[in-house]
Amino acid sequence: MGPAETTSLFLLLGIIVSKGLSSPLAGKEAWDYVEVRDGAHMFWWLYYADSQSSGYMDLPLVMWLQGGPGGSGSGFGNFEEIGPLNRDLKPRKTSWVQAASVLFVDNPVGTGFSYTDRPDVYATDVATVASDMLVLLKQFFTARAEFQNVPFYIFSESYGGKMAAAISMELVKAIDQGAVKCRFAGVALGDSWISPLDSVMTWGPYLYTTSLLDDFGLADVNRAAGEVKKAVEQQQFQKATELWSITESVVEQNTNGVNFYNILTQEPDEKVRASAGEDFIALQTRRHIRPLHSQSLSELMNGPIRKKLGIIPQNVTWGGQAEEVFSKMAGDFMRPVVDIVDQLLSAGVNVTVYNGQLDLIVDTMGQEQWLRQLKWEGLTGFNRLRWTALDDPVSPGVTGAFFKTYKNFAFYWILRAGHMIPSDQGPMALQMMKMITQQA
Repeated sequence: MGPAETTSLFLLLGIIVSKGLSSPLAGKEAWDYVEVRDGAHMFWWLYYADSQSSGYMDLPLVMWLQGGPGGSGSGFGNFEEIGPLNRDLKPRKTSWVQAASVLFVDNPVGTGFSYTDRPDVYATDVATVASDMLVLLKQFFTARAEFQNVPFYIFSESYGGKMAAAISMELVKAIDQGAVKCRFAGVALGDSWISPLDSVMTWGPYLYTTSLLDDFGLADVNRAAGEVKKAVEQQQFQKATELWSITESVVEQNTNGVNFYNILTQEPDEKVRASAGEDFIALQTRRHIRPLHSQSLSELMNGPIRKKLGIIPQNVTWGGQAEEVFSKMAGDFMRPVVDIVDQLLSAGVNVTVYNGQLDLIVDTMGQEQWLRQLKWEGLTGFNRLRWTALDDPVSPGVTGAFFKTYKNFAFYWILRAGHMIPSDQGPMALQMMKMITQQA
């Protein structure tokens, strides 16, 4: 099937009129499926940059990868974070489409509108995820040759960062071999699951220093995290994932239900607490996938958006395979990819790490821990630098972030933001993206 494309103004008009909503900004779009392996179908959705001052050929192309694994970029990243329209189909003032063309890909296969024909074709590790994405990117840049010379960046969030690191390394190799034609300009790892153990081991200290644990709670959380550490050190990664889930429950019990995505909020008991005998995959889907696939977003994606796209197979439900996606990746979930980040830096790839101040599941303390493990020759120079303050774009004189950059590595500390930085601090996230893509 050839790519479907038109303008958002006309295709969404019927949806918006029926909902009584205001008209969106006009902007060219395209979307399609790629069969990356036999029986494995990945969905992508492209928004061409819609800038008043520059044509899309003069602006970068950004690919956005969601977390989970099993969270949908075409849904959550698009309508809740950086796409041109919000969940009510109203224009988003901080959409990244005003400064870049944005490509959402539902990956791994089975995520969002992506789907599998058989149970045996789900990805089980990041190597397969990267291999699948390379098939998609090769086809995308061949079909959309106009983007071959446009700077291409991969931005990511949460588990998407782990996938982005692996994909970036394989993309570098494919470009060197001439298998993919594109101008890869860098990767940005947002609140990323790069070193799962470093995240888990700093949950206790982080919560304690923010007055969310007492001495007894700190001991409980550290004890549970220590069991995760033993499993990782013994290379028992499936067991480590199960123990990670238990550690989350210990955190919830001792904090009265702190939200892992933003420590200043609290989840209702019935939403987060583990039920007696509940399967840990089902629990983690409820904790970490369903917040990305809320009822209202699911209704939007499986209703008006499905109708708009016109290519979704009848037997495919947006988000319907998310739990299976997470389950199949569980054995790889706790494996670190710090070594891949090292390889990217050594290969000269521009790497950015950015993190939200209020994130728990991937807290900044944990990110800084794995950074210290890098063997990259520029690390000493990076560590010698002091950070620079950035004003909040909507509140001049108020610090919105700090950043530090040395050679081909940068780190952004985003204040007053949790795990989903573009949702929490949209103007700051947009400014950061422009800085990373050298537009500011």
